Amino acid sequence: MEGNMARKRYGIEEIIPKLREVEIHLSKGVALEDACRKIGVTEQTYYRWRKEYGGLRMDQARRLRQLEKENQQLKKVVADVSLDKAILKEALEGNY
Repeated sequence: MEGNMARKRYGIEEIIPKLREVEIHLSKGVALEDACRKIGVTEQTYYRWRKEYGGLRMDQARRLRQLEKENQQLKKVVADVSLDKAILKEALEGNY
């Protein structure tokens, strides 16, 4: 593909229809390179998407996105609690 293509980050809900679109093009005999060009991504991106999201339905993709968001929130809470614990421990030991 061209090196000067603008990079765009796609969400899961955009990726799944694009994967389906490539499948349709391929079933009509369009070459993979051309099918990828039609959806505006490189073959490498297509293969990465297919590996990660290829078997997902849209409802599964939405659930995955929701779980990823919850996971990020929980990681932040754990980090905040760990920091609070470290601060309290240091204060109790008199090392402030």
